[in-house]
Amino acid sequence: MQDLDRITQNPEVMGGKACIRGLRVTVGMIVGQIGAGHGIDDVLADYPYLEREDILQALRYAAWRADEREVDLPAA
Repeated sequence: MQDLDRITQNPEVMGGKACIRGLRVTVGMIVGQIGAGHGIDDVLADYPYLEREDILQALRYAAWRADEREVDLPAA
């Protein structure tokens, strides 16, 4: 995936999970916040060291990862 220069993975930071710029903020945390109904501006207010492009790249990364494999979901 191109244009994800803010997404980093290091086995010594957050157990190797995808993080934002080497910070201890995971892509999963960002996606979870957005999924819970928080807007980008809300996340930026809660984490002032993040930038708008960090959030956008986290969402693009998550979409790319979700698209690369199928997951069976339980029937409703």
